Parts: sequence; C-alpha cells; structure tokens
Amino acid sequence: METIGLVYLKNVKKVFASQKDLGDKTFAQLSEEEMHYTPDENTNSIAIQIQHVTGNIRSRFVDFFTSDGEKPDRNRDGEFNEQQLSKEELFKTWENGWMVLFNLLENMSENELLNTVYIRGEAHTALDAINRQVNHYAYHVGQIVQLGKLIKKDEWNSLSIPKNKSKQFNTSFLNKS
Repeated sequence: METIGLVYLKNVKKVFASQKDLGDKTFAQLSEEEMHYTPDENTNSIAIQIQHVTGNIRSRFVDFFTSDGEKPDRNRDGEFNEQQLSKEELFKTWENGWMVLFNLLENMSENELLNTVYIRGEAHTALDAINRQVNHYAYHVGQIVQLGKLIKKDEWNSLSIPKNKSKQFNTSFLNKS
C-alpha cells in the first residue's frame, strides 16, 4: 500500500526530473557560444545559471541530514562569475549536480521527510527543504528556457504545446482517446 510519504517522494522525483529535462532540451538546442550569451549585464547566461543551480544542489543535498545546507566551502558569489566552461563541461556539471539530488531522493525513506535539516542555520523538515528547492530550481530552469527562446528566436523548438497550437494539440489528443 502506498502511503502519502511514498507518493510524495515519487512525485517530487518526477517534478525534479521534469525540471532537469527542460534544461536538457534547452541545452540541446544551443551552441557553446549561446550557452554563454547574455543580453545585458543584469542577466545571467545559461552557463551561469548552470553553475548556480548545481552549486546550490550540492550545497543543499550533500550530507543533507548531517550538515547545514549552506556548506562552508560553497562560493555562492563565485557561481555568478563566468567560468568559461565548455558546453561539455557545463553539461557534465549539470548532470553531476542533479545526480546528487536524485541519489538522495532514491535512498530517502518516507519517515526521513519529517527529520529536521538546516539551511543557513534555520530548521526545516526535510519535506519543507525539498519543497523550497522545487521552487528555487523551477525559477532558474524557467530563466534558462526563456533565455534559450530569446537566443534561438524562430529556430526555437517548443518544449510544450507551441503558441497558437492548443486547438490542434487538443484535437490530436482527443482523437487518441
């Protein structure tokens, strides 16, 4: 019998996998140069977004239950400095970061969702800390996708139902039922 804790863990894995997939599909459409593009000095490139998201994942989820989620060796400010990583290095960084999170979730028991964890000294249940990161990563993945669309313009391959194609999609969907 599935419990609410097990259902939550299964669901949150799907949500994070969906976020990662949106990033993956965006990166696949971009050249190395485009990964580093920024329209102005106030916008972070996709490369910087990758550096930040993966730095955050490692900080929050390595030793999740035994150390503060803001690790003393994390250089958050440095994550926002362009490191000129190749597309291959950026993808490897992205993959390794998400692997930390997925490994934790795969090995977590539902009872651990109520354990206390700390982020910057503030106590959270593990469930609250995970939900906090769902929101944070969705925010940044949305920025990644939006910047990808801005870069590719008419060459962008939609990651969902393309604009002005809902009726066509719904008709197709209904015909499959």
